[in-house]
Amino acid sequence: GRPLIGDEAGKCVIFCHSPKKEHLKRLLYEPLPIESHLDHFLHDHLNAEVVTKTIENKQDAVDYVTWTLYYRRLAHNPNYYNLQGVTHRHLSDHLSELVENVVNDLEESRAVAVESDVGLSALNLGMIAAYYYIAYTTVELFASSLTEKTKLKGLLEILTASSEYDMLPVRQYEERSLQALSTHLPQKLADGAKFSDPHTKALILLQAHFSRQALSLDLAADRNVVLGSALKLLQALVDVISSNGWLKPALVAMESSQMVVQGLWDRDHPLMQLPHFSKAIVDRCQAHEEEIDTVFDIMGLEDDVRDSLLQLSPAQMADVAHFCNNYPNIDLEYDVADADEVETGDAVQMTVTLEREVDEDMDASTIGQVSAPRYPKPKVEGWWLVVGDVKRNSLLCIKRIALQKSAKVKLDFVAPDEAGDYKLTLYFMCDSYLGCDQEYEFDLSVAQGDSDEEEDSEDGDSDGMEED
Repeated sequence: GRPLIGDEAGKCVIFCHSPKKEHLKRLLYEPLPIESHLDHFLHDHLNAEVVTKTIENKQDAVDYVTWTLYYRRLAHNPNYYNLQGVTHRHLSDHLSELVENVVNDLEESRAVAVESDVGLSALNLGMIAAYYYIAYTTVELFASSLTEKTKLKGLLEILTASSEYDMLPVRQYEERSLQALSTHLPQKLADGAKFSDPHTKALILLQAHFSRQALSLDLAADRNVVLGSALKLLQALVDVISSNGWLKPALVAMESSQMVVQGLWDRDHPLMQLPHFSKAIVDRCQAHEEEIDTVFDIMGLEDDVRDSLLQLSPAQMADVAHFCNNYPNIDLEYDVADADEVETGDAVQMTVTLEREVDEDMDASTIGQVSAPRYPKPKVEGWWLVVGDVKRNSLLCIKRIALQKSAKVKLDFVAPDEAGDYKLTLYFMCDSYLGCDQEYEFDLSVAQGDSDEEEDSEDGDSDGMEED
């Protein structure tokens, strides 16, 4: 019916070519069978169910499939699913073969482990895929491509090669536009890159986002699709890297998350995050007699000095004030328990106390809300606490947290196997803002554990007894 007129019913008239009339009537009045494509996506379903322990063996997997539309359609349309018959034997053999092939693929990808050729248990990569709701092939790609020396360029290439970007559309007229965009990218594409490849397009759009390049409406919509999946993929990347104990690639992935949210390169000035800030404004701030390098420096300026430096309208200044009020100002204190008594292989416990400085009249529901006009979705701050050894590129401990006003976090890691003095670093990394990360170096003296000496002496005693 028409709005505001009060019609209780409306009519739709379809004008069509006469030979098409009967076909359209069949579509309207006769049921249309819907076929299942579960067999094409069963890997991720089974992996998730193995992680939650709903499926613990291959028979459970077969039973799981019998409760789906896929199983119902097998008997009704066997030719569509390449079945030779519809007897119970045919259906049973088909499901057993399907599950066997899927499980073999998951096992080869190190997502699940097969025990005694029957039992199924989740492995670390499978847990990561299920937790972040991403394809098992993506996590397999991460695990096989990342190395301890991976830098930003390689990490972005691995990120955009994810299966999640397989269906990113590449329109016929876009290849020339993408090629033109690629000539202005700070990081050049690999030799032989095809502009018809959705993964190449994803990499170009991601770099264009960091460079804040203007895009057409279609490309801007596709860029938002790329950004929509980028954060969960980066978090999965961090988990895969930390599983290998690599520090530097993990920090690069965390900084990449900041880049995605704010639409900046890691080398750009942090003041460029502020709304309406241009390079000219940043240059004026840097040339000022007082050192103005951070958001906190902008907040500390006198009103007249700030107005003369920024030269923004009142409405624009209000946007800047809103960003500054949301920008996190967090005090961090840490303590290592029994730091003077650590021996090789000991469990070391560190307590980190976090306190956010907030205005008393600030609405508690807005704490942690990220000001990110260039990111297409609402975003809440996330943080990583990391303990690492920079010299050895070793990540000892990592924990992801959400912070409101305050928190006390316990970090546990294992002391190195070799005695000596170690210079470790505690990192407090944000996933949304540039320039608010914190680093604290601390020394850890590790003494030789008694257990090793006792084992050696016991071995010597046992050898002596055998000789007797």
